[in-house]
Amino acid sequence: MTHKFIALVLALPRSTKRIVVLAIDAVQCAVTVWLALCLATASWVPLGTSGWLAVWLSLTLALPVFAVSGLYRAIFRYAGWDALMAVIKAVVLYGVLYAGVLALLTLPGVPRTLGLLQPILLLLSVGASRALARYWFSGLYLSQRKRDDMPRVLIYGAGSAGRQLAAAIASGIQMRAVGYLDDDEHLHGQVLNGLNIYNPRQLSTWVKQLDVSDVLLAIPSVSRQRRNEILELTLGAKVSVRTLPGLMDLAQGKVQVSDLRELDIEDLLGRDAVPPDAQLLDKNIRGKVVLVTGAGGSIGSELCRQIVKSGPSKLLLVELSEFALYAVHQELQQLVCDEVAGVCPLVPLLASVRDEDRMREIMRTWKPHTVYHAAAYKHVPMVEHNPAEGLKNNVMGTWTTAKVAAEQGVSDFVLISTDKAVRPTNIMGASKRVAEMVLQAMAAASHMHGWSTRFAMVRFGNVLGSSGSVVPLFRRQIKDGGPITLTHADITRYFMTIPEAAQLVIQAGAMAGGGDVFVLDMGEPVRIIDLARRMVELSGLRVKDEHCPDGDIELQVTGMRPGEKLYEELLIGDNPEPTQHTRIMKAHEAFLPWEPLQYWLATLAAALAANDVAALRVRLSEMVQGFEAAGEVVDWVHLQNQEN
Repeated sequence: MTHKFIALVLALPRSTKRIVVLAIDAVQCAVTVWLALCLATASWVPLGTSGWLAVWLSLTLALPVFAVSGLYRAIFRYAGWDALMAVIKAVVLYGVLYAGVLALLTLPGVPRTLGLLQPILLLLSVGASRALARYWFSGLYLSQRKRDDMPRVLIYGAGSAGRQLAAAIASGIQMRAVGYLDDDEHLHGQVLNGLNIYNPRQLSTWVKQLDVSDVLLAIPSVSRQRRNEILELTLGAKVSVRTLPGLMDLAQGKVQVSDLRELDIEDLLGRDAVPPDAQLLDKNIRGKVVLVTGAGGSIGSELCRQIVKSGPSKLLLVELSEFALYAVHQELQQLVCDEVAGVCPLVPLLASVRDEDRMREIMRTWKPHTVYHAAAYKHVPMVEHNPAEGLKNNVMGTWTTAKVAAEQGVSDFVLISTDKAVRPTNIMGASKRVAEMVLQAMAAASHMHGWSTRFAMVRFGNVLGSSGSVVPLFRRQIKDGGPITLTHADITRYFMTIPEAAQLVIQAGAMAGGGDVFVLDMGEPVRIIDLARRMVELSGLRVKDEHCPDGDIELQVTGMRPGEKLYEELLIGDNPEPTQHTRIMKAHEAFLPWEPLQYWLATLAAALAANDVAALRVRLSEMVQGFEAAGEVVDWVHLQNQEN
């Protein structure tokens, strides 16, 4: 009630406020005259005629002096030392005048000491009133200004999560909730905890009327399809969309404003993730020694995060990059310390998968049960410009690691492959297909060599947020104000989140019988230009094009890069088999038997030793079904030698 009264006073016109202050000062003059009389006579006395004359004299002198001294021009909520000095000077001047006039008039029943006592009391009273006004009004005024300056938000969802979020916002200073949006038509027009509930289909209208900058999704259980539908409603409203985490993340406590995060493109692409099968996740991990190559990479590091949660007896982190190994080791140590993963010894190991002696030393020392081989060069243009190194790492590194694993009796060896291995047009894709063929041939020849290792490959498309992914690139470009660069208007890609991809890799590996090529269900392919547009819209901005020349972010088509395909495929053949997991299929891909493959690998190794890029492309086209090298050789060394 007090806050409402103060807010009402602050909202009064300036002239009205001055009249109110003048009236308060007049009352203080009258009260202090009476109090001074009581003090002077040492008894409670009524004012009487002479007393009222003394009051009238005080008003006649004090109010003009205060006005001339500028006391009614000051803003009390900002009053400080200077304002206090102005009050003292004004009251002192008034006191001299008041005492002098009283001495001349000699009013009956009014002692001359009134001229001394009353100005002192008036000084205390006026000073206290100014200080009290500053104390009351300044805090509320500043908080009101801060509240008015806060981003104004609408909460989508008037359920439990929405109400908790509104309460958290009300107690903070980060933003201001101005209403709810809800799909339930029966709630439209109702009021919930002081906030109106609006129809989301009229979002553009409410955004303008309420000056809204953000829409907060407080519907943590909503599906990706429904998120897409909600995003369609926000189009044209020019607002940013943020969301709460999923229900499992909220189960431990009350909703907080800090739980809000930007609605990423990950929330909208693909299809809803299927909950992982705990039995498949644990089969090759729990209580066992697990080795991950490329442990510091995008996929490798996520594999490690998922693996430690399943409780291996030891996790070996194999990585060529010292910095990447340090970073993932520190992160996993923190994960273990937070008791998210339980007790799991971590062993960080600097090694190259091409170093047979080093890999043998590692596997002989710790005898891993399961190996996840994620070490690879995956960036298509980079491998196209450095083909020999790409093949050495992706093909020879896989061959070396797989041979050592079979020799050391590793039970399960899982290769992380890619959709670019299907009818590849680039060196990277061809190298990953040869790596698949190596494992297929080794699985088929296991009985000849006495190998007990089950080899499996898991093939999938782009993972969102990985190194080289367009999503972090587009985010940076939007943050910089554009333009967003894409290579072709019709280019499409499959997308999956990194955590889901890692979980499916682990589950697929657990189903391996030997030589299996598993393919992950990536949902529908996405046009990259549609992805770019959606990311711009999620940021509350508009794409600048011929239909919207005053838009915020421009899209620029730069042309296809070396080895790049317009679209990717997941299968070479058309005969995938379902598995016990709805998101994992098994492909049947033709491959070279072990003996012929060894010959081709030897010829490939000879071309690598000579860095003969033309010969490498020929060998790959002979080995890999459907490989057609696109464009001219762009290897940097080859091009420089041609110039020389």
